[in-house]
Amino acid sequence: MGPGRPATAAPVWLKAAPALFLLLWSGGFAFAKIGLDHAPPMTFLALRYWFAIVVLLAVLIVIRPPVPRRASDWGHLIVVGVLVQGLYFGLSYFGFWLGVTAGTLALIVSMQPILVGLLAPQFVAERVGMARWLGLVLGLIGAAMVIVARSEIEVTAAAGLLCAAGALFAMTAGTLYEKRFGLNHHPVTANAIQYLVGFLLVLPLALAVERMEVNWTAEFAVALGYLVIGNSLIAVTLLLTMIRHGEAARVSALLFMVPPMAALIAWGLIGEVMPPAAWAGMAVAAAGVALATRKLRVR
Repeated sequence: MGPGRPATAAPVWLKAAPALFLLLWSGGFAFAKIGLDHAPPMTFLALRYWFAIVVLLAVLIVIRPPVPRRASDWGHLIVVGVLVQGLYFGLSYFGFWLGVTAGTLALIVSMQPILVGLLAPQFVAERVGMARWLGLVLGLIGAAMVIVARSEIEVTAAAGLLCAAGALFAMTAGTLYEKRFGLNHHPVTANAIQYLVGFLLVLPLALAVERMEVNWTAEFAVALGYLVIGNSLIAVTLLLTMIRHGEAARVSALLFMVPPMAALIAWGLIGEVMPPAAWAGMAVAAAGVALATRKLRVR
């Protein structure tokens, strides 16, 4: 806990947050791939943020939540917006666009709990045991098994995997920064600021490198609607709230359940079939993350 940070009781509804977050977050990988069949990555992400901002502005007008009073509070919200909305989602969308499957990208970013656990002592005073290192090794082995099983070693896939790795580090940094410096801002206020930051980052990229052509179909509208409401508004709010009320590494451990859920949803929605060896690798990776995030203790 950061210096001078106020302690607040967790809301009752937070008990249901992990399961709801898991479902909404996992579905986002498949819906993102669906949307990218109809629009280039930065254009799609800019549209997602724009509609999220419109919804949040309407909510802001109705409920009039408090806004940050200090410049430092604004700065912290902006940094998290850059890391999560700009870098994490931006690199994830580029990874999808370059050919990385929904299940594989979900697996790579699920290594976040291990990175959080390894880095947490330097930022949020969470003690790390030797099991982290064994978990890291198992996680990396499992990820390698999935990648090899899907034969994703072409040049385009390799570039996509680098984007996925960058997204992993961006989300890890965002989680640790939010835990270390984030205050209990109203979620509507925090999300509005951070999505505006994301929009201001990705729109110039879309204008500079893309033709911003969108194929407006019912399928695209459903994908965009899911990502705006399910991911951008509900899931991210749940994630940030859970981070503020729990240990950073324990909250991040939810993500080890995302890859199999994302793979199942992607199989049902877009027909991405995972070969048996890939499922075995996913199980190894999940075991590594589970090992690395159990029996956590705080100083």
